[in-house]
Amino acid sequence: MKALLPIIRVLLSAAPQAMFRGALLSVIVLLMGAALLGLSGWFITATGVAGLAGVGIAFDVFRPSAGVRFLALGRTAARYGERLLTHDATLRALAALRVTLLRGQARLGARALSRLRAEAVLTRIVSDVDALDGVILRLFLPALAGLVTHAVVFAALGWLAGWPVALAVGLGYVPLAALIFLALGRTTVNPSDRAETLAQALRRGVIDMIRGRQALILDGALGPREAQLGELDSATRQAARSLDRAERLAGAGLSALVAGVTGLALLVGGWAVAGGAIGPASGAIGIFVALALAETLPPLARGVAEYGKMAGAAGRIALETDTAPDALPVPDMDRDASAVLQIHQPALTLSLAPGQAAAVTGPSGSGKTSLLMQIAGLAPDTGITILGTGPGTWPEDALRDTLTMVPQRSALLAGTIRDNLALAAAVDDGQMWRALDAVVLGDMIRARGGLDMDLGEGGAGLSGGQARRLALARAILRQPRLLLLDEPTEGLDRDTADRVLRGVRAALPQAAILATLHRSADHPVFDISKAMNV
Repeated sequence: MKALLPIIRVLLSAAPQAMFRGALLSVIVLLMGAALLGLSGWFITATGVAGLAGVGIAFDVFRPSAGVRFLALGRTAARYGERLLTHDATLRALAALRVTLLRGQARLGARALSRLRAEAVLTRIVSDVDALDGVILRLFLPALAGLVTHAVVFAALGWLAGWPVALAVGLGYVPLAALIFLALGRTTVNPSDRAETLAQALRRGVIDMIRGRQALILDGALGPREAQLGELDSATRQAARSLDRAERLAGAGLSALVAGVTGLALLVGGWAVAGGAIGPASGAIGIFVALALAETLPPLARGVAEYGKMAGAAGRIALETDTAPDALPVPDMDRDASAVLQIHQPALTLSLAPGQAAAVTGPSGSGKTSLLMQIAGLAPDTGITILGTGPGTWPEDALRDTLTMVPQRSALLAGTIRDNLALAAAVDDGQMWRALDAVVLGDMIRARGGLDMDLGEGGAGLSGGQARRLALARAILRQPRLLLLDEPTEGLDRDTADRVLRGVRAALPQAAILATLHRSADHPVFDISKAMNV
């Protein structure tokens, strides 16, 4: 339960008013159902007693029947509103959870962020967030609404039918139902989590097999891989069967509980009627209300059965409860303007002013990419200042507005060229074309449909060099004061590399540019060339 608490806190805080209205309507639905059956039972019994007594003609049937109609129609309307509000609030809450999760991931180091690019990790995160939609709809709200309903009904029964009947219904339902739900939770916590974990593994395995089917066929490994997925599917079905068996047993226990409480209400009500404490019509109220309260149990049973899945998903997400970083003062953007970037490390000493460009060279493994990660605030930094302030002390938003980094592997989305460029900033088509021309992509994209040219998943449809240049065009649209480039000319011929470097410099004349390179370090665009000390 500890893993779910921060999740519940985030979900409830995302749309508190909608959650409150949904919870209120959930209680109203249950109370109206109990009142509807209670009033109907009283009405039927009262009319029968009046007929036996020979005073049926004087019995007022209009007001009770109007009450029955009101409760029936009101319950239907409240049910519709409850479904609408609770699902809307849950969708808003899940959106807030995703934002909170992404905000937490954004503060991770470069190595942790690079692991998030793996398809298995992304699939797991998406599936886990989807699994948490039941925390509110099938666990929190049903439990809250059920407890409130039982408390209100207990007080109403005590007033209308006497406290013995109220105690019979209240003490019959709440403690015994809690025991059944506790047993269900303990029985299903492992099968539920296992079923979800296996289902995710099966989903990833099928996707991997479809994507890699050609290699599997050529290696003669398609049959064994299919057999492995078959075994995984069997294990998934077995876990689902175990979960279903436990749910059916709990359902049988809850059905027996409803029958037992209803019978107990009948006995206690009959005893009270025989003793003259209440009338026959009032004695019937407890019986019908006990039947109506059965509606509070099935929704919660489903949530309890899925508790293991939810808890496992929450544990894997490992959401931090304090996701908002402490507010930091925004550094003075004009302070120490003579040095946008200063590096004083054993491996490199460098000072970069506005409009200057520096090339840093060194063999693979010398720490060039790690240096860029430190400057970008994605790794612990020492001896680095941006506008006189260390990257780690900048507010996240201010740092991202000041610098932009283009790594060797940049993320592109499935969609159009315009969609991918629009991620940078709210710019018009003319600005997009100028950025594309700066990185020598304009002519190719014009010939293939323009900004509406479609890209596949991960930028499929572009070569590696073209995809890197599209990411570079997106960085230009950010108009940063400091641009960090990791091997920007990799995979480009000499002429294209020359045009790209000149185009970037012309597009960002006042920006300080730091590029790590294996070649082209002697290009005229670079004012400074430094080698990493190994």
